[in-house]
Amino acid sequence: MRAVRFHDHGDTDVLQVDEIDQPDPEGHEVLVEVHGAGVNPVDTYFREGSYEPFTLPMIPGIDVAGEVAAVGDYVDGFSEGETVYGTGIGSQHYGGYAEYAAVPEDRLVGLPAGVDTVAAGGAGVAAVTAWRALVDHADLQVGDRCLIHGGSGGVGHAAVQLAAAAGAQVITTASPEYHDRLHELGPDVVLDYRRDDLAEAVVAAADSVAGESDGVDVILDHRLHEYLQFDADVAATGCHVVGIGEKDQNVGFTQSSAARGKDLNLTLMSMFNTPDFRPRLSKLASLMASGDLDIQVEETYGLDEAGEAQRAVLDDSFLGKLVVTP
Repeated sequence: MRAVRFHDHGDTDVLQVDEIDQPDPEGHEVLVEVHGAGVNPVDTYFREGSYEPFTLPMIPGIDVAGEVAAVGDYVDGFSEGETVYGTGIGSQHYGGYAEYAAVPEDRLVGLPAGVDTVAAGGAGVAAVTAWRALVDHADLQVGDRCLIHGGSGGVGHAAVQLAAAAGAQVITTASPEYHDRLHELGPDVVLDYRRDDLAEAVVAAADSVAGESDGVDVILDHRLHEYLQFDADVAATGCHVVGIGEKDQNVGFTQSSAARGKDLNLTLMSMFNTPDFRPRLSKLASLMASGDLDIQVEETYGLDEAGEAQRAVLDDSFLGKLVVTP
């Protein structure tokens, strides 16, 4: 089979397409014929060496979706021909940038009929991160006023839809070029993140969607090193702030009185700490089937274009997800 691999750490030019043996699934593994594998910033961290993969050469790709080709001897609940998707591979297991991937069964669930496997291939990291942030950590409730920074991003556009489906009042930020498309995903208010009066606009938006208020109840932030003080300033008393995002962020307040005075709750999270992927993946699959979660695929790339995909995920502006399609 063909697979993207890197034999040494480095820039995107270390990615190459190799012809290797198709894997045989071990006892608790499912062999997936890959239809789509999401491209995530974390893929680049493993490639360039700031995160260490379990071995070299390595096949990147944390996400995967496709059709079951075979199952290991101890697998129960998956059958050949079934469509599946999952996440959490590509660090301790070979990843999804390949024609076939042997995936631990606890990282996969079945897809309901009609769910596009290419879009599902881009769902894993983005949607599970959004779920963990909003549901598991922030305990998002119906009617909560929820601010999602960067609503056009992979996690952001999933989070906007999850918050809307949960009955929250959703405020998000993005470049103006994405406002029309974002409005179609369900937020109540979309704001230009570059406006000088953004803090005032967020608080005013919280007032407009929920009556008179003192700010927002839940914040999902992917750039805490820039926005943590901002978050404290727009937060209501008892607000939950959940921080995700780039590696090596230095997080701190410029002054902490607003955070202390509002009993601010701050959680820093990683999707890789998810205790059990399958319940979250199953619920997200149901939302994809119902249309409440629509993973927007901005661009697809062949295996030979994996280097360009990894460059684009860090450097380009787009709404939604990039997906490798073997």
